[in-house]
Amino acid sequence: MSDEKKDKSPYIFWTDASNQQSAMDKAAGNIESYDGFCAQASSRQYLDIEPNISVRPEYRKDDYYGFRPSEDTARGTKHIIAQSMRAYDTVGIIKNIIDLMGDFGSQGITLYHPNAKVEKFYRSWWHKVQGSERSERFLNLLYRTGNTVIHKRYGNIARKTQNDMSKGSDVKVKPVKTKYREIPLKYDFLNPMVLDIDNVYTNFSNAKPQFKMKISSAIKKAHRDAQTNNTKLNLPKQIQKALDNGKDFILFERDSVDAFYYKKDDWQAWANPMTSAILDDIVMLEKMKLADMSALDGAISNVRLWTLGDLEHKILPNKAAIDKLRNILASNVGGGTMDLVWGPELKYQESSTQIYKFLGTEKYNPVLNSIYAGLGIPPTLTGLAGQGGGGGFTNNFVSLKTLIERLEYGRDLLKQFWTAEIKYVQNAMGFNFPAEIHFDNMILSDEAAEKNLLMQLADRDVISTETLRERFGEINNIENVRIKNENKQRENNMMPLKADPYHNGDIENEYKKIALQRGEIGIEDVTDVKANPVVLPSDKSQTEDKNKNPNPDGGRPKFSKDQGPRKQKRVLPKSSPNLASLTIWATQTQDRISKVVNSSVLKACEKKTLRQLSKAQLEDLEKLKFNILCKIDPYADVDDEVIIAKISDKANISEDFITLQDQNYDEFVLHNKREPNIEEIRQMYNLSYSLVFFDKI
Repeated sequence: MSDEKKDKSPYIFWTDASNQQSAMDKAAGNIESYDGFCAQASSRQYLDIEPNISVRPEYRKDDYYGFRPSEDTARGTKHIIAQSMRAYDTVGIIKNIIDLMGDFGSQGITLYHPNAKVEKFYRSWWHKVQGSERSERFLNLLYRTGNTVIHKRYGNIARKTQNDMSKGSDVKVKPVKTKYREIPLKYDFLNPMVLDIDNVYTNFSNAKPQFKMKISSAIKKAHRDAQTNNTKLNLPKQIQKALDNGKDFILFERDSVDAFYYKKDDWQAWANPMTSAILDDIVMLEKMKLADMSALDGAISNVRLWTLGDLEHKILPNKAAIDKLRNILASNVGGGTMDLVWGPELKYQESSTQIYKFLGTEKYNPVLNSIYAGLGIPPTLTGLAGQGGGGGFTNNFVSLKTLIERLEYGRDLLKQFWTAEIKYVQNAMGFNFPAEIHFDNMILSDEAAEKNLLMQLADRDVISTETLRERFGEINNIENVRIKNENKQRENNMMPLKADPYHNGDIENEYKKIALQRGEIGIEDVTDVKANPVVLPSDKSQTEDKNKNPNPDGGRPKFSKDQGPRKQKRVLPKSSPNLASLTIWATQTQDRISKVVNSSVLKACEKKTLRQLSKAQLEDLEKLKFNILCKIDPYADVDDEVIIAKISDKANISEDFITLQDQNYDEFVLHNKREPNIEEIRQMYNLSYSLVFFDKI
């Protein structure tokens, strides 16, 4: 073979300094081929703009994703929704946060109604449609896809079924647009990926959007392969009708489908999901996980190179030497120290990877912070505060506020949906009032301190009771009705009275205690228990002691009893009139009159205690006792017979008593700015009596 046909060597050699310059001259022509390249997905080139001048093009996301299409974020709304749904299914952080928001937003949702029977019906319907579970799914789809589309299935409620659900007859038929007794019995959430909007629709249209759902190929095949009509009946009627007519989609009626969107613009047909702004961060997180998986395969790789021979000294091993070394190394696969005896022609070199340094959590912190911030979760709730930034008070406050507002936004949409459905049930069943929706509180601050402050503001009349109930999450109208019902039950002794520092649960006994202290009633009026008599020595012993040991000091012997009623002491005025003694006598006489008159008045009024008398009856009773007192002369002996005789006396009392009493009453009201109570009226009566006779004495 000639020299021209031989392949040229790709290398240039030199042996000594004499031909080194010649080799360098031959390699000088390679400088024009030295260049740098930038990977670009587009055809943008900025070479030779001017002679020998080129501009380096920019490197954009399009260039990066052009070679990595699986990592590219979606462009259209439907693709964004699909990618967000995939992130929910594959990324644990996204799934946990959205599930938490759905559970938290729908926590404690239930229905209330002023009528107990209608409330029972509403709650039975709520249980039938699985309202709590449907509410959680509503919020979950809203935060996950940004679009919640609900299809309603209706059913008729018979009279017997209604009676079983409500156990009442609080139904009044009214002319409504809804079908009578036809209410929603099941709510189905539709996948936005298989839905399209019929024709062009925006929020500028007055009509509701009409949705159509694509029929999957699996359902078409099941309908085609159905052996009998009974098998086909297992499919929903709408699907059967569409397939029988050869259509590829189902067209829903406008009134049977409701759609709710997460912050949708008016010009959009579909809303973007909440996670659309952080799809790049989600892709980065997934890519980091994939890099860690790849790094784990080589984290424990360790290469040991055994070299036999030496090319510098022109020493090459033969096959026997190579096999000998291979067998020795193979016999120590279990690890541990190995002692090897060999010659100078053996070399050993060990190489280990440093890829384990890449397997750490630090690289995840910026990406996780971006994801949490996009979802509205503050770093203080994730444990990442102070790691990679984002731990400041301002950022935490803004993130927490964003989270609460998102939860409130979803709850408002959920309440809007259920309010319309409850109103529909009210019209269909003919109830007078719709039920009210109630949620548990959703407070992330110091709930106890906040509620305590609200109660203090209500006590000081800074806020109303209605506002207080709203802040506590209660429905004001419902609570008003319930309080009235409880008060009626307490009045009818069907419920025990309240007993706490603000409500005296034993008020009757308190009234009796006050009446006993004022002398208005006796102990025999409040109890049948009689006091045990004092054990005294027998009369015989007293007689013997009296005969044997008479009292040396004189007077009645000790422990002796009265042989008859004592003579009433008569208090006579001294040489000059004494107003104080006359007032005391009038007060004592008034007490004696009360003992006689009170029992008669209570029997006539069929009351057990004076406390049961009305205020007007008490005032009339005091006037009667005052009239009796005015008919008795000062310092006269007064007993039951005298009092009864004065009651029967039809003579009128002097006008001086009435005039003076009216004067004292007006002066009391003028100085005290209030009406006197019964005890004060009684004292004024006694004083009026004393003043009239004081002037005459």
